[in-house]
Amino acid sequence: MSKRQIRLGAMIHGVDHGWGEWRHPQALADASVNFGFYKQQAKLAEAAKFDFAFIADSLHIHARSSPHYLNRFEPLTILSALAAVTEHIGLVATVTVSYTEPFQVARQFASLDLISGGRAGWNVVTSWLSGTADNFGKAEHPPHAVRYRIAREHVDVVKGLWDSWEDDAFTRNKHSGQFFDPAKLHTLGHQGEFFKVKGPLNIQRSPQGQPLIFQAGVSEDGRNFAAQNADAIFVSPESFDDAHAYYQDLKQRAARHGRAPDALFILPGIRPIVGRNVEEVEQRYQQAVDLVSIEDALVALGRPFNDYDFSQHDLDAPFPDLGTLGNDSHKGTSDQLKQLARDESLSLRELALRFSRPRRDFVGTPEQVADALQHWFENGAADGFIINSLLPDGLQYFTEHVVPLLQARGLVRREYSDTTLRSHFGLDVPENRNTLRRNQAALA
Repeated sequence: MSKRQIRLGAMIHGVDHGWGEWRHPQALADASVNFGFYKQQAKLAEAAKFDFAFIADSLHIHARSSPHYLNRFEPLTILSALAAVTEHIGLVATVTVSYTEPFQVARQFASLDLISGGRAGWNVVTSWLSGTADNFGKAEHPPHAVRYRIAREHVDVVKGLWDSWEDDAFTRNKHSGQFFDPAKLHTLGHQGEFFKVKGPLNIQRSPQGQPLIFQAGVSEDGRNFAAQNADAIFVSPESFDDAHAYYQDLKQRAARHGRAPDALFILPGIRPIVGRNVEEVEQRYQQAVDLVSIEDALVALGRPFNDYDFSQHDLDAPFPDLGTLGNDSHKGTSDQLKQLARDESLSLRELALRFSRPRRDFVGTPEQVADALQHWFENGAADGFIINSLLPDGLQYFTEHVVPLLQARGLVRREYSDTTLRSHFGLDVPENRNTLRRNQAALA
Protein backbone atom coordinates (compact mmCIF):
# COMPACT_ATOMS: atom_id res chain seq x y z
CA MET A 1 0.00 0.00 0.00
CA SER A 2 1.37 3.42 -0.95
CA LYS A 3 2.18 5.92 1.80
CA ARG A 4 -0.53 8.44 2.64
CA GLN A 5 0.41 11.88 1.27
CA ILE A 6 -0.72 15.46 1.83
CA ARG A 7 -3.20 16.79 -0.75
CA LEU A 8 -2.56 20.39 -1.75
CA GLY A 9 -4.87 22.91 -3.36
CA ALA A 10 -4.09 26.49 -4.35
CA MET A 11 -6.85 29.05 -3.90
CA ILE A 12 -6.38 31.55 -6.72
CA HIS A 13 -8.15 34.56 -5.32
CA GLY A 14 -7.05 37.61 -7.30
CA VAL A 15 -6.42 40.48 -4.88
CA ASP A 16 -7.25 38.05 -2.06
CA HIS A 17 -10.31 37.71 0.15
CA GLY A 18 -9.70 40.73 2.37
CA TRP A 19 -10.06 44.45 1.86
CA GLY A 20 -6.47 45.69 2.11
CA GLU A 21 -4.25 43.14 0.37
CA TRP A 22 -4.45 44.95 -2.98
CA ARG A 23 -2.57 47.88 -1.38
CA HIS A 24 0.62 45.86 -0.88
CA PRO A 25 3.41 47.52 -2.91
CA GLN A 26 4.04 44.35 -4.94
CA ALA A 27 0.37 43.41 -5.43
CA LEU A 28 -1.27 43.46 -8.85
CA ALA A 29 -4.24 45.72 -8.16
CA ASP A 30 -6.15 44.21 -11.10
CA ALA A 31 -5.22 40.59 -10.30
CA SER A 32 -8.87 39.46 -10.01
CA VAL A 33 -9.45 40.15 -13.72
CA ASN A 34 -5.90 39.55 -14.94
CA PHE A 35 -5.58 36.25 -16.79
CA GLY A 36 -1.81 36.47 -16.61
CA PHE A 37 -2.00 36.40 -12.81
CA TYR A 38 -4.26 33.31 -12.78
CA LYS A 39 -2.03 31.56 -15.30
CA GLN A 40 1.10 32.33 -13.27
CA GLN A 41 -0.46 31.06 -10.03
CA ALA A 42 -1.80 27.87 -11.66
CA LYS A 43 1.57 27.12 -13.21
CA LEU A 44 3.35 27.69 -9.89
CA ALA A 45 0.99 25.22 -8.23
CA GLU A 46 1.32 22.68 -11.04
CA ALA A 47 5.12 22.88 -10.99
CA ALA A 48 4.93 22.06 -7.25
CA LYS A 49 2.67 19.09 -8.07
CA PHE A 50 -0.41 20.49 -6.31
CA ASP A 51 -3.55 18.42 -6.65
CA PHE A 52 -5.82 21.27 -7.72
CA ALA A 53 -6.43 24.98 -8.19
CA PHE A 54 -9.53 26.33 -6.46
CA ILE A 55 -11.76 29.25 -7.51
CA ALA A 56 -14.22 30.58 -4.92
CA ASP A 57 -17.30 32.57 -5.89
CA SER A 58 -20.47 34.36 -4.81
CA LEU A 59 -23.27 36.11 -6.67
CA HIS A 60 -24.05 39.24 -4.66
CA ILE A 61 -22.06 42.41 -4.04
CA HIS A 62 -22.58 45.82 -2.52
CA ALA A 63 -20.45 48.93 -2.14
CA ARG A 64 -18.70 47.54 0.98
CA SER A 65 -17.78 44.18 -0.58
CA SER A 66 -14.08 43.31 -0.73
CA PRO A 67 -12.17 44.37 -3.86
CA HIS A 68 -11.90 40.82 -5.19
CA TYR A 69 -15.65 40.28 -4.84
CA LEU A 70 -16.41 43.54 -6.63
CA ASN A 71 -14.66 42.61 -9.88
CA ARG A 72 -13.65 39.02 -10.72
CA PHE A 73 -13.90 36.24 -13.28
CA GLU A 74 -16.72 33.71 -13.35
CA PRO A 75 -15.16 30.40 -12.13
CA LEU A 76 -15.95 28.01 -14.98
CA THR A 77 -14.83 30.54 -17.57
CA ILE A 78 -11.43 31.15 -15.99
CA LEU A 79 -10.88 27.44 -15.30
CA SER A 80 -11.69 26.57 -18.91
CA ALA A 81 -8.97 29.02 -19.94
CA LEU A 82 -6.55 27.52 -17.41
CA ALA A 83 -7.32 24.03 -18.71
CA ALA A 84 -5.69 25.05 -21.98
CA VAL A 85 -2.41 26.14 -20.35
CA THR A 86 -2.02 23.33 -17.78
CA GLU A 87 -1.79 19.55 -18.10
CA HIS A 88 -2.14 17.88 -14.71
CA ILE A 89 -3.48 20.13 -11.99
CA GLY A 90 -7.14 19.72 -11.00
CA LEU A 91 -9.56 22.59 -11.62
CA VAL A 92 -12.21 23.17 -8.94
CA ALA A 93 -14.99 25.73 -9.38
CA THR A 94 -17.53 27.05 -6.90
CA VAL A 95 -21.12 26.99 -8.20
CA THR A 96 -24.26 27.48 -6.14
CA VAL A 97 -27.19 25.06 -6.12
CA SER A 98 -29.67 27.68 -4.92
CA TYR A 99 -29.50 29.83 -8.06
CA THR A 100 -28.72 27.38 -10.87
CA GLU A 101 -30.51 24.61 -12.71
CA PRO A 102 -29.08 21.06 -12.45
CA PHE A 103 -29.00 20.54 -16.23
CA GLN A 104 -26.99 23.73 -16.70
CA VAL A 105 -24.50 22.80 -13.97
CA ALA A 106 -24.15 19.21 -15.20
CA ARG A 107 -23.42 20.39 -18.73
CA GLN A 108 -20.92 23.07 -17.70
CA PHE A 109 -18.89 20.81 -15.44
CA ALA A 110 -19.01 17.91 -17.88
CA SER A 111 -17.64 20.28 -20.51
CA LEU A 112 -14.81 21.50 -18.26
CA ASP A 113 -14.08 17.90 -17.31
CA LEU A 114 -13.82 16.78 -20.93
CA ILE A 115 -11.85 19.85 -22.04
CA SER A 116 -9.31 19.27 -19.25
CA GLY A 117 -9.04 15.51 -19.71
CA GLY A 118 -10.78 14.67 -16.43
CA ARG A 119 -9.54 17.39 -14.07
CA ALA A 120 -12.76 19.10 -12.97
CA GLY A 121 -14.17 19.43 -9.48
CA TRP A 122 -17.37 21.12 -8.28
CA ASN A 123 -17.40 23.02 -4.99
CA VAL A 124 -21.07 22.84 -4.02
CA VAL A 125 -22.37 25.88 -2.13
CA THR A 126 -25.87 26.97 -1.15
CA SER A 127 -25.25 30.78 -1.13
CA TRP A 128 -25.73 32.48 2.24
CA LEU A 129 -26.18 36.16 1.30
CA SER A 130 -29.88 36.99 1.06
CA GLY A 131 -29.22 39.76 -1.48
CA THR A 132 -28.45 37.05 -4.04
CA ALA A 133 -32.18 36.49 -4.50
CA ASP A 134 -32.54 40.00 -5.92
CA ASN A 135 -30.21 39.11 -8.80
CA PHE A 136 -32.30 36.15 -9.89
CA GLY A 137 -35.83 37.48 -9.64
CA LYS A 138 -36.60 35.51 -6.47
CA ALA A 139 -39.11 36.78 -3.95
CA GLU A 140 -36.96 35.58 -1.04
CA HIS A 141 -33.74 33.80 -0.19
CA PRO A 142 -34.38 30.16 0.78
CA PRO A 143 -33.96 29.46 4.52
CA HIS A 144 -30.90 27.49 5.61
CA ALA A 145 -32.62 24.10 6.00
CA VAL A 146 -34.42 24.50 2.66
CA ARG A 147 -31.14 25.31 0.90
CA TYR A 148 -29.71 21.99 1.99
CA ARG A 149 -32.81 20.12 0.80
CA ILE A 150 -32.28 21.86 -2.54
CA ALA A 151 -28.60 20.89 -2.47
CA ARG A 152 -29.27 17.19 -1.93
CA GLU A 153 -31.75 17.01 -4.79
CA HIS A 154 -29.63 19.21 -7.07
CA VAL A 155 -26.49 17.10 -6.66
CA ASP A 156 -28.45 13.87 -7.11
CA VAL A 157 -29.87 15.17 -10.39
CA VAL A 158 -26.49 16.39 -11.65
CA LYS A 159 -24.85 13.04 -10.90
CA GLY A 160 -27.70 11.26 -12.66
CA LEU A 161 -27.28 13.45 -15.74
CA TRP A 162 -23.53 12.77 -15.78
CA ASP A 163 -24.40 9.11 -16.32
CA SER A 164 -26.69 9.77 -19.30
CA TRP A 165 -24.19 8.11 -21.64
CA GLU A 166 -22.45 4.85 -20.81
CA ASP A 167 -18.70 4.96 -21.37
CA ASP A 168 -18.78 3.00 -24.63
CA ALA A 169 -22.04 4.47 -25.98
CA PHE A 170 -20.43 6.39 -28.85
CA THR A 171 -19.46 3.72 -31.40
CA ARG A 172 -18.76 6.21 -34.23
CA ASN A 173 -18.75 3.35 -36.75
CA LYS A 174 -18.42 4.93 -40.19
CA HIS A 175 -18.85 1.58 -41.95
CA SER A 176 -22.19 0.73 -40.38
CA GLY A 177 -23.34 4.30 -40.01
CA GLN A 178 -23.96 3.89 -36.28
CA PHE A 179 -22.83 6.96 -34.33
CA PHE A 180 -23.97 5.68 -30.94
CA ASP A 181 -25.59 2.63 -29.36
CA PRO A 182 -29.17 3.62 -28.47
CA ALA A 183 -29.26 1.04 -25.68
CA LYS A 184 -26.53 2.98 -23.86
CA LEU A 185 -28.26 6.35 -23.85
CA HIS A 186 -30.43 6.93 -20.77
CA THR A 187 -33.12 9.46 -19.89
CA LEU A 188 -33.13 10.51 -16.23
CA GLY A 189 -36.79 11.45 -15.86
CA HIS A 190 -36.39 13.16 -12.49
CA GLN A 191 -39.38 14.73 -10.70
CA GLY A 192 -38.67 15.95 -7.19
CA GLU A 193 -39.51 18.64 -4.64
CA PHE A 194 -37.56 21.39 -6.39
CA PHE A 195 -36.58 20.16 -9.84
CA LYS A 196 -38.14 18.43 -12.83
CA VAL A 197 -35.46 17.27 -15.27
CA LYS A 198 -36.01 14.83 -18.11
CA GLY A 199 -32.53 14.55 -19.66
CA PRO A 200 -30.45 13.07 -21.14
CA LEU A 201 -27.35 15.25 -20.97
CA ASN A 202 -25.81 16.11 -24.32
CA ILE A 203 -22.16 15.34 -23.52
CA GLN A 204 -20.23 12.15 -22.73
CA ARG A 205 -18.34 11.25 -19.56
CA SER A 206 -14.69 12.21 -19.13
CA PRO A 207 -11.73 9.92 -18.32
CA GLN A 208 -12.43 10.34 -14.59
CA GLY A 209 -16.10 9.39 -14.99
CA GLN A 210 -17.53 12.27 -12.99
CA PRO A 211 -16.06 15.48 -11.53
CA LEU A 212 -15.16 15.37 -7.85
CA ILE A 213 -17.55 16.96 -5.37
CA PHE A 214 -16.14 19.53 -2.92
CA GLN A 215 -18.09 21.15 -0.11
CA ALA A 216 -17.53 23.37 2.93
CA GLY A 217 -20.09 22.16 5.47
CA VAL A 218 -19.79 23.57 9.01
CA SER A 219 -23.39 23.59 10.29
CA GLU A 220 -25.17 20.38 11.23
CA ASP A 221 -26.96 20.29 7.86
CA GLY A 222 -23.72 21.13 6.07
CA ARG A 223 -21.75 18.41 7.83
CA ASN A 224 -24.34 15.76 7.07
CA PHE A 225 -24.53 16.82 3.45
CA ALA A 226 -20.73 16.77 3.10
CA ALA A 227 -20.37 13.39 4.82
CA GLN A 228 -22.90 11.88 2.44
CA ASN A 229 -21.99 13.58 -0.85
CA ALA A 230 -18.53 15.17 -0.86
CA ASP A 231 -15.20 13.74 -1.98
CA ALA A 232 -13.34 16.61 -0.30
CA ILE A 233 -14.29 19.21 2.29
CA PHE A 234 -12.93 22.74 2.59
CA VAL A 235 -12.98 23.96 6.20
CA SER A 236 -11.51 26.95 8.08
CA PRO A 237 -10.72 25.78 11.63
CA GLU A 238 -9.79 28.15 14.43
CA SER A 239 -7.03 25.90 15.81
CA PHE A 240 -5.52 22.42 15.71
CA ASP A 241 -8.00 21.23 18.34
CA ASP A 242 -10.89 22.65 16.31
CA ALA A 243 -9.57 20.99 13.14
CA HIS A 244 -9.03 17.66 14.93
CA ALA A 245 -12.57 17.64 16.32
CA TYR A 246 -14.05 18.49 12.92
CA TYR A 247 -11.92 15.82 11.20
CA GLN A 248 -13.03 13.08 13.58
CA ASP A 249 -16.67 14.14 13.37
CA LEU A 250 -16.80 14.12 9.57
CA LYS A 251 -15.00 10.79 9.27
CA GLN A 252 -17.50 9.25 11.70
CA ARG A 253 -20.44 10.74 9.83
CA ALA A 254 -19.10 9.37 6.54
CA ALA A 255 -18.87 5.89 8.09
CA ARG A 256 -22.48 6.15 9.32
CA HIS A 257 -23.50 6.86 5.72
CA GLY A 258 -21.82 3.64 4.63
CA ARG A 259 -18.78 5.36 3.15
CA ALA A 260 -15.12 4.53 3.64
CA PRO A 261 -13.77 7.39 5.83
CA ASP A 262 -10.49 7.39 3.90
CA ALA A 263 -12.43 8.28 0.72
CA LEU A 264 -13.46 11.62 2.26
CA PHE A 265 -10.67 14.21 2.32
CA ILE A 266 -10.69 17.00 4.90
CA LEU A 267 -8.78 20.04 3.64
CA PRO A 268 -8.40 23.01 6.00
CA GLY A 269 -7.95 26.33 4.28
CA ILE A 270 -4.82 28.02 5.62
CA ARG A 271 -2.96 31.29 5.04
CA PRO A 272 0.71 30.46 5.52
CA ILE A 273 3.34 33.18 5.74
CA VAL A 274 6.83 31.87 5.04
CA GLY A 275 10.12 33.64 5.63
CA ARG A 276 13.61 32.36 4.92
CA ASN A 277 14.70 33.26 8.46
CA VAL A 278 13.16 34.51 11.71
CA GLU A 279 13.64 38.16 10.81
CA GLU A 280 11.99 37.79 7.42
CA VAL A 281 9.11 35.82 8.97
CA GLU A 282 8.26 38.67 11.33
CA GLN A 283 8.69 41.25 8.60
CA ARG A 284 6.32 39.41 6.26
CA TYR A 285 3.82 38.68 9.03
CA GLN A 286 3.70 42.35 9.98
CA GLN A 287 3.15 43.27 6.33
CA ALA A 288 0.02 41.11 6.33
CA VAL A 289 -1.21 42.46 9.68
CA ASP A 290 -0.73 46.06 8.56
CA LEU A 291 -3.06 45.47 5.62
CA VAL A 292 -6.02 44.76 7.96
CA SER A 293 -7.74 47.85 9.34
CA ILE A 294 -10.37 47.60 12.06
CA GLU A 295 -12.92 49.15 9.68
CA ASP A 296 -12.31 46.41 7.09
CA ALA A 297 -12.28 43.73 9.79
CA LEU A 298 -15.78 44.79 10.88
CA VAL A 299 -17.07 44.50 7.32
CA ALA A 300 -15.45 41.08 6.95
CA LEU A 301 -16.96 39.92 10.23
CA GLY A 302 -20.39 40.95 8.99
CA ARG A 303 -20.33 38.58 5.97
CA PRO A 304 -21.25 35.35 7.79
CA PHE A 305 -24.07 37.32 9.42
CA ASN A 306 -25.62 38.26 6.05
CA ASP A 307 -23.48 41.40 5.74
CA TYR A 308 -24.56 42.75 9.13
CA ASP A 309 -23.26 46.26 9.94
CA PHE A 310 -21.15 45.93 13.10
CA SER A 311 -20.01 49.56 12.96
CA GLN A 312 -23.13 50.55 14.95
CA HIS A 313 -21.78 48.81 18.07
CA ASP A 314 -19.16 49.86 20.62
CA LEU A 315 -15.84 48.35 19.50
CA ASP A 316 -14.57 47.72 23.01
CA ALA A 317 -17.77 46.45 24.56
CA PRO A 318 -18.42 42.70 24.77
CA PHE A 319 -19.43 41.13 21.47
CA PRO A 320 -23.13 41.99 21.05
CA ASP A 321 -25.92 39.49 21.59
CA LEU A 322 -27.20 38.91 18.05
CA GLY A 323 -29.81 36.31 18.89
CA THR A 324 -30.56 34.15 15.86
CA LEU A 325 -28.84 36.49 13.37
CA GLY A 326 -26.78 34.35 11.00
CA ASN A 327 -28.98 31.24 11.28
CA ASP A 328 -30.24 31.68 7.72
CA SER A 329 -26.91 32.98 6.43
CA HIS A 330 -23.55 31.23 7.00
CA LYS A 331 -24.94 29.38 10.01
CA GLY A 332 -21.92 27.21 10.83
CA THR A 333 -19.44 30.08 10.82
CA SER A 334 -21.74 32.56 12.56
CA ASP A 335 -22.47 30.01 15.31
CA GLN A 336 -18.73 29.37 15.74
CA LEU A 337 -18.00 33.09 16.05
CA LYS A 338 -20.74 33.63 18.64
CA GLN A 339 -19.43 30.68 20.67
CA LEU A 340 -15.81 31.91 20.43
CA ALA A 341 -16.83 35.35 21.68
CA ARG A 342 -18.67 33.77 24.63
CA ASP A 343 -15.93 31.29 25.51
CA GLU A 344 -13.14 33.88 25.52
CA SER A 345 -15.17 36.95 26.56
CA LEU A 346 -14.04 38.82 23.46
CA SER A 347 -14.93 42.38 22.60
CA LEU A 348 -16.21 43.24 19.15
CA ARG A 349 -12.78 44.68 18.25
CA GLU A 350 -10.98 41.53 19.43
CA LEU A 351 -13.26 39.15 17.54
CA ALA A 352 -13.15 41.19 14.33
CA LEU A 353 -9.35 41.33 14.32
CA ARG A 354 -9.13 37.65 15.28
CA PHE A 355 -11.36 36.83 12.32
CA SER A 356 -9.45 38.92 9.76
CA ARG A 357 -5.80 38.83 10.80
CA PRO A 358 -3.60 35.87 9.88
CA ARG A 359 -3.25 33.25 12.61
CA ARG A 360 0.21 32.13 13.67
CA ASP A 361 -0.32 28.36 13.16
CA PHE A 362 1.38 28.38 9.75
CA VAL A 363 3.66 31.40 10.08
CA GLY A 364 7.37 30.67 10.24
CA THR A 365 10.48 29.51 8.48
CA PRO A 366 10.11 26.79 5.81
CA GLU A 367 11.01 24.14 8.41
CA GLN A 368 8.49 25.48 10.93
CA VAL A 369 5.66 25.64 8.40
CA ALA A 370 6.48 22.15 7.06
CA ASP A 371 6.52 20.83 10.64
CA ALA A 372 3.11 22.38 11.34
CA LEU A 373 1.60 20.89 8.19
CA GLN A 374 3.06 17.49 9.04
CA HIS A 375 1.76 17.70 12.61
CA TRP A 376 -1.81 18.42 11.49
CA PHE A 377 -1.62 15.75 8.80
CA GLU A 378 -0.20 12.98 10.97
CA ASN A 379 -2.31 13.68 14.03
CA GLY A 380 -5.85 13.48 12.68
CA ALA A 381 -6.59 17.10 11.79
CA ALA A 382 -6.20 17.16 8.00
CA ASP A 383 -5.78 15.09 4.84
CA GLY A 384 -4.33 18.09 3.07
CA PHE A 385 -4.59 21.87 2.83
CA ILE A 386 -5.92 24.61 0.58
CA ILE A 387 -3.27 27.32 0.41
CA ASN A 388 -4.56 30.89 0.38
CA SER A 389 -1.73 33.35 -0.11
CA LEU A 390 -1.94 36.61 1.85
CA LEU A 391 1.11 38.24 0.26
CA PRO A 392 1.65 38.69 -3.50
CA ASP A 393 4.55 36.23 -3.52
CA GLY A 394 3.00 33.93 -0.92
CA LEU A 395 2.38 30.96 -3.19
CA GLN A 396 5.84 31.32 -4.72
CA TYR A 397 7.47 31.29 -1.27
CA PHE A 398 5.42 28.25 -0.27
CA THR A 399 6.17 26.25 -3.41
CA GLU A 400 9.86 27.15 -3.48
CA HIS A 401 10.68 26.75 0.21
CA VAL A 402 8.09 24.52 1.92
CA VAL A 403 7.07 22.01 -0.75
CA PRO A 404 10.63 20.68 -1.32
CA LEU A 405 10.86 19.89 2.42
CA LEU A 406 7.56 18.03 2.32
CA GLN A 407 8.70 16.14 -0.77
CA ALA A 408 11.97 15.17 0.95
CA ARG A 409 9.90 13.77 3.83
CA GLY A 410 7.78 11.72 1.41
CA LEU A 411 4.66 13.71 2.29
CA VAL A 412 4.06 15.34 -1.11
CA ARG A 413 4.50 13.78 -4.55
CA ARG A 414 7.52 14.66 -6.69
CA GLU A 415 5.75 13.81 -9.95
CA TYR A 416 2.18 13.29 -11.10
CA SER A 417 1.30 9.62 -11.65
CA ASP A 418 -1.73 10.35 -13.83
CA THR A 419 -3.63 13.25 -15.36
CA THR A 420 -7.07 13.19 -13.69
CA LEU A 421 -8.11 14.91 -10.47
CA ARG A 422 -9.68 11.67 -9.26
CA SER A 423 -6.40 9.82 -9.71
CA HIS A 424 -4.54 12.55 -7.79
CA PHE A 425 -6.75 11.70 -4.81
CA GLY A 426 -6.40 7.95 -5.34
CA LEU A 427 -10.14 7.57 -5.98
CA ASP A 428 -11.60 5.00 -8.36
CA VAL A 429 -13.55 5.99 -11.44
CA PRO A 430 -17.24 5.58 -10.48
CA GLU A 431 -18.98 3.01 -12.63
CA ASN A 432 -21.80 4.42 -14.71
CA ARG A 433 -25.00 3.62 -12.80
CA ASN A 434 -26.71 2.37 -15.94
CA THR A 435 -23.81 0.08 -16.82
CA LEU A 436 -23.84 -1.22 -13.25
CA ARG A 437 -27.57 -1.86 -13.46
CA ARG A 438 -27.12 -3.68 -16.77
CA ASN A 439 -24.34 -5.86 -15.35
CA GLN A 440 -26.31 -6.67 -12.22
CA ALA A 441 -29.33 -7.66 -14.30
CA ALA A 442 -27.15 -9.95 -16.42
CA LEU A 443 -25.95 -11.75 -13.30
CA ALA A 444 -29.39 -12.12 -11.78
